Amino acid sequence: MLIENPETTIQELMSVIKGPDFPTGAHILGTSGIKSAYMTGRGPVKIRAVAEIQELKKDREQIIVTELPYQVNKARMIENIAQLAREKTIVGISDLRDESDRDGIRVVIELSRGTNPKVILNQLYKHTQMETSFGIINLALVGGKPKELNLKELLKIYLDYRMEIVQKRTLYDLKKSEERAHLLDGLKIALDNIDEVVALIKNSSNADEAKQSLMENFALDEIQSKAILDMRLQRLTGLETRKILEEFEGLIKLIAELSKIIESDELKYEIIRNELLELKGKYGDARRTKIVHDASEVTDEDLIPEEDVVVTITNGGYIKRLPLDTYTMQRRGGRGIIGMEMKEEDFVENLFISSTHNYILFFTNLGRLYWQKVYEVPEGSRQSRGKAIVNLLELQEGEMVNAMIPVKKFAEDRYLLMATRAGTIKKTPLSEFRNPRKAGIIAVSLDEGDELVKVLLTDGKKEVLMVSKKGKAIRFSEEDVRPMGRTARGVRGMTLDGPEDEVVSVDLVDETTTLLTVTVNGFGKRTEYSQYPSHRRGGRGVITIITNIRNGFVSNVKSVAEDDELMITSSEGIIIRVPAKDISVQGRNTQGVRVMNIKSGDKVVGVARIKNGTAEEQLKLTALKAREAEKSEELELSENEEVEELEELENMDEAEEEEEIEEGEEIEEVEKAEEVEKAEEEED
Repeated sequence: MLIENPETTIQELMSVIKGPDFPTGAHILGTSGIKSAYMTGRGPVKIRAVAEIQELKKDREQIIVTELPYQVNKARMIENIAQLAREKTIVGISDLRDESDRDGIRVVIELSRGTNPKVILNQLYKHTQMETSFGIINLALVGGKPKELNLKELLKIYLDYRMEIVQKRTLYDLKKSEERAHLLDGLKIALDNIDEVVALIKNSSNADEAKQSLMENFALDEIQSKAILDMRLQRLTGLETRKILEEFEGLIKLIAELSKIIESDELKYEIIRNELLELKGKYGDARRTKIVHDASEVTDEDLIPEEDVVVTITNGGYIKRLPLDTYTMQRRGGRGIIGMEMKEEDFVENLFISSTHNYILFFTNLGRLYWQKVYEVPEGSRQSRGKAIVNLLELQEGEMVNAMIPVKKFAEDRYLLMATRAGTIKKTPLSEFRNPRKAGIIAVSLDEGDELVKVLLTDGKKEVLMVSKKGKAIRFSEEDVRPMGRTARGVRGMTLDGPEDEVVSVDLVDETTTLLTVTVNGFGKRTEYSQYPSHRRGGRGVITIITNIRNGFVSNVKSVAEDDELMITSSEGIIIRVPAKDISVQGRNTQGVRVMNIKSGDKVVGVARIKNGTAEEQLKLTALKAREAEKSEELELSENEEVEELEELENMDEAEEEEEIEEGEEIEEVEKAEEVEKAEEEED
């Protein structure tokens, strides 16, 4: 192309030269690196191994690798994959084998049941040499100086070099041809005068004399004369004579052609073109490296279908996700299905419906935040326990998860409300946590000895109730707590009653529920939220339960509805499940009733709320609420507009009623005045 049109652009050249072709095959990802190298002389090329996914029996799959990137050591790559599997960097590989032979490479990676092979393959590309970068640097010496060449410069210099080679080669061939033609011309003269030449040689006393005589008698030079003397007698035959004459004529033609080549650039380019075509025909083969679409921006999330799933967390710290259709809707009175096989002392403490692309925020007692995408939570069967949260997150020593918040997006108008044992409260915009790291980030800065107790997702306008260990509770508005940055310590939410006192929990006020308070000795009660007056934050609060020798300190508090059930756990692993309605509703300054019979040395350590009865019922209700919430979000704007219109109408009605009342009062006053006037007239 460059020979035919020296003004060809680099873009036009790239339509012919697609990219490098590596001997080991594999795939080149995209053309950006190639374009950079061809346009500027420098550019990285991403090379990816060729792999395919094959299905096995029993819902299992395997990945077969058949081509590796250029200069990748297969043994080291396999060793690296095995190490990543051992370190749980890549989870889901059950077996790894090298089945390569002289026919080609074959590395087999078997996957565990339920593992998404596309995600594993994406992680292999990310963490191993199954995807590498090959740097192209077109650095060459041009005129004795190093220079980075773009594609056109490289080809132009190559063509100039080939032109120089062809020129020098042709000059050399011309010189040799002329020398040979000169020698053959002397032999031809000798053959034309063979008798005289033979007689002259015979009459000469030695070779030098004969050579001199030939030069003088036949106008030959020394080279021609020497060639005649060196000629064998067999060359005098008719056949040999003809060969000499034919060779001489051929050389004359060749000299003419070579002279034309030397004088013509077009002929030189023609020679270069023909030689390249000859090389192509002799050594050209099918392309091994394919250039494919650049999928480097594809994340694990792109490979996961967005769908609603159920996430369950047990009291023992096990988590798993299940497809939403695992729990089919049943009619009232159905038997339900087995939700999870657990240890006797374990139970489902929390479950929620969320999309696979949503986030789960994990808060620990040390004030740190970890996050996982919902799809990163291992999928389990209905009967499986799930995976321990401590193995899912990179927790520090002594760190425990004590709050989990599912989040779809980090909205600016949503807040995370955090409470610590020392009575500190903090409100931080949810948007501050949009860039968490796998290793965790600081959610709240804690003083020495303090711990994060609970985290709530709010709209910033609710009322909060904090409860302390010694039975005090304070109710205040969230708006009393100003929004703060992620690493702030917070402000005082409650003044504790001495160094032994501490905050045990915090909850949002919900007038439709009651506040359940349970003490360490197994006593408890429910109290209406209306019993708790609102105060400014920072106060000591009011009594929520009497903490005497019989009751002990407060263990936990929960907002519960009438039809909820409660799972109460003791330090020795004893669990009791009781309906919330069986616990009487009492005033604040009371001792409560026995909720759990605690033996000596044992104490209540945990209270879990199972909304609306069984976990299955809760799940169905939660699923329905989640779907209704999606619809309500779409209708929220229109509903708000309707509410505003209704409020305007109500305001108008109220104004009209007030006007009517005023008119009525005026009429009554007029009537009374008339009656007084009549009475006065009668008296007169």
